[in-house]
Amino acid sequence: MRRLWYQAGDGRIVGDVTTTIRPPSRTAPAPSLGAPGLFTLLLGAALPLVDFFVVNVALPSVGRDLGAGESLLELVVAGYGLAYAVLLVLGGRLGDLFGRRRLFLAGLVAFGATSLLCGTAPGAWSLVGARVAQGAAAALLLPQVLATLHSSTTGARRARALSLYGATTGLAFVSGQVLGGLLVAADVAGLGWRAAFLVNVPVVLLVLPLALRTVPETRAAAPAPLDVRGTVLLALALVSLLLPLTEGRAAHWPLWTWAALAAFPVLAAAFWRTERRTERRGGTPLVPPSLLRLVPLRRGLALVLPLSGGFGGFILVIAVALQQGLELGPVASGAALAPMALAFFAASLAGPRLVARWGTRVVPAGALLQAAGLALLLWPVLDSWPDLSPWTLAPGMTVAGLGQGLQLPVLFRVVLAEVPPDRAGVGSGVLVTTQQAALALGVATLGSLFLSLAASGPLDEALATTLLVQLALTLLTALAALRLPRGTG
Repeated sequence: MRRLWYQAGDGRIVGDVTTTIRPPSRTAPAPSLGAPGLFTLLLGAALPLVDFFVVNVALPSVGRDLGAGESLLELVVAGYGLAYAVLLVLGGRLGDLFGRRRLFLAGLVAFGATSLLCGTAPGAWSLVGARVAQGAAAALLLPQVLATLHSSTTGARRARALSLYGATTGLAFVSGQVLGGLLVAADVAGLGWRAAFLVNVPVVLLVLPLALRTVPETRAAAPAPLDVRGTVLLALALVSLLLPLTEGRAAHWPLWTWAALAAFPVLAAAFWRTERRTERRGGTPLVPPSLLRLVPLRRGLALVLPLSGGFGGFILVIAVALQQGLELGPVASGAALAPMALAFFAASLAGPRLVARWGTRVVPAGALLQAAGLALLLWPVLDSWPDLSPWTLAPGMTVAGLGQGLQLPVLFRVVLAEVPPDRAGVGSGVLVTTQQAALALGVATLGSLFLSLAASGPLDEALATTLLVQLALTLLTALAALRLPRGTG
């Protein structure tokens, strides 16, 4: 055993970790990810990302078919999101230990099986249970994607792979709304809302053989035992924060929601103390504090929070406003988001070339562009409501999508820039957990603000106020992004 120091790109010593030094292998070259493997990983990553939003459009049909009230329908969404967020870091750690391709395959099988359970659920509570299991499968699957990209690519190939991953993320979130609306409206084979879950099964059957042939196996060089105490404390802390925020409004904020929120800072502090103590004693914590001392990772995560949170809240708010305020159907309301998805994808592809010239200054520029898009959306809401259409909203959607596409993929590169390859699973798990928790927080905070204002006043004023709040947060993000390191590794 030998103690090694993490060293940042500028020469600063930022932390240490105890590991086993092994002689380099002369026969086993570093695994390399080809284009077919990249396509397979991105297709697999899209599954859990799409599923986070696809169910939103199907909820009214679920409620009618299964006789579920608002609180139980909230659990259908929250059960998936909670299991997903709570287990992501553990999923990344398991990939480091047992092999990322192996865990990717296991996650795919589990996701397909739990999607089948969701699509055949006989009642509301069985659907909730299946959604919790589906979220756990997603947490096993998704961290392996980023970890494999990080550990099996370098240089320009890594930059392009991470940009495509960022593009996939944005497309998946937006297309979830579109796909959900199309599947429910089409009523394929009389399945109704069940098709939104069952569609995952053939996709899994397609990805599995591709993954076996094209995805290289990677793992940490020195596997370490699981941090059981840290895993339990992190799970309790996330549940105490996310569960009351997602369920509180529908349940009218009972006492348990306030008790859970009060417990969050206590549990979070206990988790951090446990991780620091474990690392000081030479153990391997679930989230190494020394890893979080990496400046690019810490500052990048601080920007992923408001960006992903605002995105999650925006998708919910605009969907409700279009369907309830303008009385658009699920297909039309989903189509209104299409310009944002296309612009996000285009900006993500252009990102590597822009970063090569301008560095991370692309991020604050993207935030300003996103703010301009929100202003373009705000203007017709204030001026022309309710005489709006997807065409009226298209300019604002396009500009906002361009701004978001210039931020998120670059932030992925920043966060992972100095993470050692053998810690790729941990770094990826922390990144995706932050993103998922931020999405849930955005839905809970911006969504609750909008729904509360809409319940007591005109819906257009509620939408305008929510857009103004998000615009202000976006401008603050632009200022904070100026503190990012100029390079992306």
